[in-house]
Amino acid sequence: MQYTLRGIPQSLDRLLRDKARRERKSLNTAAVETLTRGLGLTHEVVRHHDLDALAGTWVEDPAFEQALELMRRVDPEQWK
Repeated sequence: MQYTLRGIPQSLDRLLRDKARRERKSLNTAAVETLTRGLGLTHEVVRHHDLDALAGTWVEDPAFEQALELMRRVDPEQWK
């Protein structure tokens, strides 16, 4: 199957060409692989690392714990 795409933004063109060069692939191969991955047609597991900087960074805060404790209290009068 063959496609002709028009109106490709310069930023997308640059990124695809960089990817192709970096991976030593043709522009066509890089584009097809990117589309395939973007549409979720691969079986590879994608690991996201966008919250890694927060993992394991919990800091004990007595004021926060006190606020949580106040929110956890149940007022029996409101549950009648």
